[in-house]
Formats: sequence, C-alpha cells, structure tokens
Amino acid sequence: MDQKLTETIKKRYDRVSKIYDSMDAMIKESWRKGLLKNISGNVLEVGIGTGANLPFYSGDLHLTGIDFSPGMLARVKQKADKLELTYPVTLMEMNAQQMDFPDNTFDFVVATCVYCSVPDPIEGLKEMRRVCKPEGKILLLEHMRSDNELVGKVMDVLNPISVNMWGANINRRTMNNIKKADLVIEEQEHLFSTIVRKIIVNPNK
Repeated sequence: MDQKLTETIKKRYDRVSKIYDSMDAMIKESWRKGLLKNISGNVLEVGIGTGANLPFYSGDLHLTGIDFSPGMLARVKQKADKLELTYPVTLMEMNAQQMDFPDNTFDFVVATCVYCSVPDPIEGLKEMRRVCKPEGKILLLEHMRSDNELVGKVMDVLNPISVNMWGANINRRTMNNIKKADLVIEEQEHLFSTIVRKIIVNPNK
C-alpha cells in the first residue's frame, strides 16, 4: 500500500468535503435507491463520504460507514444528526485498503463512487470480499472509463486534472479491477452509457 499516495488523496478529499455534495450530484437518487433496496442485517458502506446514501437505507439493519477522510466524516456526522434515520449508524475513520474488521463480518458491503479514488482499487476490492459473509452480497455503484474508445481517450486526457483537483480518477478500468481481485460479477446494469454501472458481486463465487 502506497501510504504517501493515500495521505495525499486523503488531504484532497478533506479539502473538497464542504462542496462534495454538489460534486456528487451527478449520481441520481434513483440509482442509489435501486442499489440499496432490500438491504438488511449488518451493513458496511466503504467510503461513505458525506453520507449521500443515508436517506436511502431502510429496514432492519445496522450501518457501519468508513472513510479515510476526517473532513468527509465530519460532514456525514452532521447529516446523520439532521436526518430522522430509522436504523443505527456507526462511523469510523478507516482505510478501505486495510480494514480493521474480522473476516466474514457483514451481510452487505456497499460502495458508491469509491473505486475512482482508492489508491489501490484491487486491494480495496479484496478487502470488501474478505469482510463480507460468504452468503452476503457486495453492491457497487461506480463510474469508470467508457468502453467507447474515443470517449475513453478523452477521459484519459482529462484524468490528471481530476486527480489533481480532488483525487478522483475518471478513467479507472473498474471492471478489469474487479476481475483482478478474483471477484465474480453476478449482475450488472448500465445506468449511464458504459460509464456508470450498478454491479452486484457474490463473494462466495
């Protein structure tokens, strides 16, 4: 794990935490609702950010949210206090690449727009599998490099600007990274061309 790179990206997210909600507006509420419906039990959200998903969880669950950015966690704590949530929430500062949870802890492990910024996305995905129960599910809502090669090349050119501004890569080949992490996709749905996708992974495959 590249600790120096991790600290650099953490500082960038601390810096943009106050305006991150407006930056995250590209992700539609209907996409979040579709990802989070029918979730119950012990749930982990990796990279909870400013808590954009909080209003869309429901049912009998306990949510643990982790993020490596103290600035982001400060914002999500404020949001959780204001919302009338029907479920308990535990928030923790933690690195997605090295989680402090035992194996097979969670029924569901969720990440939305996280693997654009995790320095080692393959290691982060492996950690999600490790902490998810064998009968559980890993749920992802991710943006990634377009399968259209022309659009993908434009994203490649613009990527350094995005990374320097707030630490997010817009050209990650996330589908390849999922395979490299030895995860098997059970279901995927294209939400915005091939750039934004809902992905369901069965960790026991």
